[in-house]
Amino acid sequence: MPSGVMAQLIAIRIWAARAGLPRFGLHATSHLILHEREAYQGLFGYHGVVVGDRLRPITAADLEAEHQPLACLIAELPIREAGGQLPDWDDLEALKSLARQRSIPLHMDGARLWECRAFYGRSYAEISDGFASVYVSTYKALGGIAGAVLAGEEDFIAEARLWRRRMGGTLVHQSPMIASAAMRLDERLGMMDACYARALSLAEALAEVPGMRVNPATPRTNMMHLYFDAPTETVLERRDEIAARDGVWLVDGVRSTEAPGWCVTEIYVGDTLVDHDDAWVAPRLLALLG
Repeated sequence: MPSGVMAQLIAIRIWAARAGLPRFGLHATSHLILHEREAYQGLFGYHGVVVGDRLRPITAADLEAEHQPLACLIAELPIREAGGQLPDWDDLEALKSLARQRSIPLHMDGARLWECRAFYGRSYAEISDGFASVYVSTYKALGGIAGAVLAGEEDFIAEARLWRRRMGGTLVHQSPMIASAAMRLDERLGMMDACYARALSLAEALAEVPGMRVNPATPRTNMMHLYFDAPTETVLERRDEIAARDGVWLVDGVRSTEAPGWCVTEIYVGDTLVDHDDAWVAPRLLALLG
């Protein structure tokens, strides 16, 4: 697929058509809600039902509490907007089991599935087992140019190919996107354990810094959210000053939180940050407080 947006819209289109039901479940911070301009409503007229709490992954109890019939349920692994959180393995298995009992196909928003294996200590196949369809990104973590993969049973893929054509996603040339991901696949996946270990160490070091909070306190992927006891404007000004003076770019986007005077940013431990130790990183992040 040329994009994850198209991949996931096609997935819910297929499951909704099979169920004869224009309603599906998703997390409150799903990419479909926050970043796609209500595409599932505008294109298909579907109703997205928010399941669970926005601050944590969807659980079996959340699905049990939702009594509306659903054509499918989208579970994001990990949840980016909650600091890269993942459910415990038993909780994930319980969600799969309940969805199966209620005949609700599970679709995985696995844009960052690559980062999950280090925490679970299980293969990607084991993690994906029990999902009726799975989307993965070929540029997030892998560093490809763009694109996505949509996986499922043969009849599902046959329908997905049809919808890809209908939605304009059958491009004349996709080889650059495919090649750019394939040539980095083994190397990038081979780094995931080291990146996760580095994230655990960094979170532990930052937990001791006054004026900062890490979410989750113990990361579950090589991603975390870092909260600052400072206004957004202060952190952005300090970031730019440090970049101009030292040639070091510390964070990208920073946004205000519901707690007055606090702001938050995303920290991703990749092939750059993995080479810098806590003694190098922590004081520079502290400098963002002003």
